[in-house]
Amino acid sequence: MSFCDVLVIGGGPAGCTAATVLAREGWDVVLLEKDVHPRFHIGESLLPNNLPILERLGVAEAVRAIGVFKPGAEIVSDALGTSVAFPFSYGLNPDYTHSYQVERARFDEILFRNARASGVRAVEGVRVTGFRAAREGERGEVVAGDGVTYRPRFVLDASGRDTFMATRLKNKRSDKENSTAAVFAHYRNVEFRRGETEGYISIHLVKDGWFWLIPLPDGVMSVGFVGDRVAFRGAKGQALLEAKIAESARVAPRMREAERISEVVTTGNYSYCADRAWGRGFYMIGDAFAFLDPVFSSGVYMAMSSAERGAAVASAWLRNPARGRVAARRAERLTRREAGRIGWLIKRINRPVLRDMLMHPRNFLWMRDGLVSMLAGNLGRSPRTLVPVLAFKGAYCLLAWRARRGVAGRP
Repeated sequence: MSFCDVLVIGGGPAGCTAATVLAREGWDVVLLEKDVHPRFHIGESLLPNNLPILERLGVAEAVRAIGVFKPGAEIVSDALGTSVAFPFSYGLNPDYTHSYQVERARFDEILFRNARASGVRAVEGVRVTGFRAAREGERGEVVAGDGVTYRPRFVLDASGRDTFMATRLKNKRSDKENSTAAVFAHYRNVEFRRGETEGYISIHLVKDGWFWLIPLPDGVMSVGFVGDRVAFRGAKGQALLEAKIAESARVAPRMREAERISEVVTTGNYSYCADRAWGRGFYMIGDAFAFLDPVFSSGVYMAMSSAERGAAVASAWLRNPARGRVAARRAERLTRREAGRIGWLIKRINRPVLRDMLMHPRNFLWMRDGLVSMLAGNLGRSPRTLVPVLAFKGAYCLLAWRARRGVAGRP
């Protein structure tokens, strides 16, 4: 039997962020990670708004040392045969105008070792197998695969797409409006961008989905395809990825000399959210609560920002459960609000109207700059960012209405 204040399930970016924050506040924190670092993970493109979090954690320089400098993103259209660059310098926050692409195995290991150095009792190679929620005034119970039973006062679920709590509570819901799957791998000898777009992530819009091409250190490129159920009918795994690459007029030329250096990984049921993020003595953070299609690289940022909120929830709960409940409601509301803002774009990424707007950006009412700010991770409600985004949405709704009228025939 092992006692602690907080037990964190999962040693990825969300779990390590929350555990580090809580340990530095003086709480006794146990962090259990099922794998052993370094381990492969997808989600390699960070946002500018990741940088202040990395600074607060004290790992900004370490991440810079392993990262590829990322000054923006480009969107490429197979249909038009053109590309559009969106440098982060267009954004409305002049303090953070770049980010990094990272090999997640090294990035996650930096965060994990930093958590341990901050006083977290971080354990690798141990899977959580059981959980009993705390009764009023009592500790909860977490059973680990190594035979140890932990008795924490509070639990943070950062189990990622394993969705430990949501699966057991049966409150995980797939997003029916964005039912996609992904297939991806790492390659060498892929054509890298040079000049003004060097270091950019490339989002290639294709007929039945989209590709990511993420430049990583040591000449490695992460290449993935995301599509709906129709795109994933027939071929599977490597055959599907190779077929989709060959079909793309703009991806295929960049892959002529490519050499695959990793296994091909496929994952389905891409987007989901739990009905509720918390209960008596626990709170879900990062992908354990919700996961969005990664077209705009929001995953790691949202995981780490929700982890900071989750740490605040845990701290409040430990001091006063009533205040902890208030903090949990507020934190969940903020996370849902952020996910809703970026999700609005994600759900429309395959629609012709939005694709046309992205490929022909206008800066009327700072729509372009507001969009870049949102894609940099500025998901708050300040008027400076809210007005341009509302203008962009309004323009989309007008153009979508006109497109529908055009299909039906003009009077």
